[in-house]
Amino acid sequence: MGIEFSGRVAIVTGAGGGLGRQYALALARRGARVVVNDLGGAIDGYGSSIGAAQRVVEEIRAAGGEAIANGASVIDFTEVEAMVDQALNEWGRVDILVNNAGILRDKSFAKMDLDDFRQVVDVHLMGAVNCTKAVWPHMNAQQYGRIVMTTSSSGLYGNFGQSNYGAAKMALVGLMQTLSIEGAKNNIRVNCLAPTAATRMTEMLMPAEVLTALKPEAVVPAMLVLVHEDAPTRAILCAGAGTFEAAHITMTQGLHIGISADAPERLASQLALVTDRHDSIVPDSAAIQGTNEITKAMVAATKHGAVQ
Repeated sequence: MGIEFSGRVAIVTGAGGGLGRQYALALARRGARVVVNDLGGAIDGYGSSIGAAQRVVEEIRAAGGEAIANGASVIDFTEVEAMVDQALNEWGRVDILVNNAGILRDKSFAKMDLDDFRQVVDVHLMGAVNCTKAVWPHMNAQQYGRIVMTTSSSGLYGNFGQSNYGAAKMALVGLMQTLSIEGAKNNIRVNCLAPTAATRMTEMLMPAEVLTALKPEAVVPAMLVLVHEDAPTRAILCAGAGTFEAAHITMTQGLHIGISADAPERLASQLALVTDRHDSIVPDSAAIQGTNEITKAMVAATKHGAVQ
């Protein structure tokens, strides 16, 4: 069986162009009914128009698919709730949410206005929170949901001039980690996708031959895998130019240093051992860190007669 979405309803934010458009077209091509959401603003978030979303809807309908346009701002929860109601009124359910909407306001941290920092965090992080919050009760009730958060290598690994964008994108990983745990009992799977693609946001940053290789369509397979019925959960997939990787938040085995007066000096002298990635693990919950620390402390106490 191929990856298909007959009977499923998907919401894709920021779907008026670039990656979001490709996501919406691909989902519709494989049978999903799609809410094409796009505020229709500029790359920096200013302005609005339903035209971009409507054009994608027309593409989908011309190819025989089903879609409706929506111009909600993802940072306005009332508008987002209305968008979800629109999908429910039209098709009775929401199965898939692809949080793709975003803006850029790049500048070095020293020169960045706090308003630009907040706006980028609001759109990327709170926009995803708003959309996810709006679909969450419906996915819980139907005991099915697939949600993708769009993270970025700028968040995972850092990138000059993108402190606002990177902070928001890494925050989405933390959101995904917790929601995947909370959603498990009701078959809601939540994942992150870090795309590298030639879009409005990147076209001025790369040479033409690189932009050709990084066409948005090359990221689509990862998105489809992450929202399919057999999707994983808690995955961080990276995708670009037809190459796919996985990123992990890992923890080293660490070293028990104790809390004696010279603990700072001992930690500094053995920092290479603490940061050694040999036998590092991918914790399945926040409790793993504490468990590891307490276990090592108890072992040390047994050896030395007391916890230091």
